[in-house]
Amino acid sequence: MDEQAEIGVIGGSGFYSFLDEVTEVSVDTPYGRPSDSLFLGVLGGRKVAFLPRHGRDHHLPPHRINYRANMWALRAAGVRQVLGPCAVGGLQPKFGPGTLLVPDQLVDRTKSRAQTYFDGEPRADGSTPRVIHLAFADPYCEAGRDAALRAAREQDWEPVDGGTLCVIEGPRFSTRAESRWHAEQGWSVVGMTGHPEAVLARELGLCYSSLTLVTDLDAGAETGEGVSQAEVLRVFGANVGRLREVLFSAVRKLPTERACDCANALDGLTLGFDLP
Repeated sequence: MDEQAEIGVIGGSGFYSFLDEVTEVSVDTPYGRPSDSLFLGVLGGRKVAFLPRHGRDHHLPPHRINYRANMWALRAAGVRQVLGPCAVGGLQPKFGPGTLLVPDQLVDRTKSRAQTYFDGEPRADGSTPRVIHLAFADPYCEAGRDAALRAAREQDWEPVDGGTLCVIEGPRFSTRAESRWHAEQGWSVVGMTGHPEAVLARELGLCYSSLTLVTDLDAGAETGEGVSQAEVLRVFGANVGRLREVLFSAVRKLPTERACDCANALDGLTLGFDLP
């Protein structure tokens, strides 16, 4: 690609639509097309690639997003650090609507998503990925988490530092029994995206950090009628401007030189294919 970026932000069009200059770049990958074009801009002197996770018209449900193509496209554009904001439900009463939680752990409860590049299956270009078991004990980049936490505090939005994001398949919300079980495990929030983004980023040697915005108390954490799409969208819409400012501040705070473990995740490994 001629156009290059250094930081990726995965989120809706509201995160980039007001920038003065945005270049739209169409990308193809060995894994098919990503959710949408990449939208490239400059923010605080940093070159940023924005990717609408669900497509610019939000036509892709969580289980049909081509996560492998999305992460590959970002790396092909030069991205090495990724921020992945997402809307979530609170699993504990203390994490009510409007809470901003920066998780440090992840639980995968999805069922049908392609979640590795190391599957041993021949690719269209003739290469065959090796089967590699990559360390994933700590799924998020600590440098990215630190940038997000500091950015939130500067916006007078006291974030929750750490917690577990439980990712479910979707597109339906949890049953009350499922929600109670998630809460009983001590997990913090539940959402439908964020996995496999984090593990795919690790497999590409990228830094990945998530910012989760609580839009509702999940079905088992409250006694009302349960989660509704209308309420989720209302709370997210009321906070999207604030979240955007935190994200943009976090972009500026990300280190210009990576000294974290993410940058060395692939050292000494033979992948079986060339990285972009």
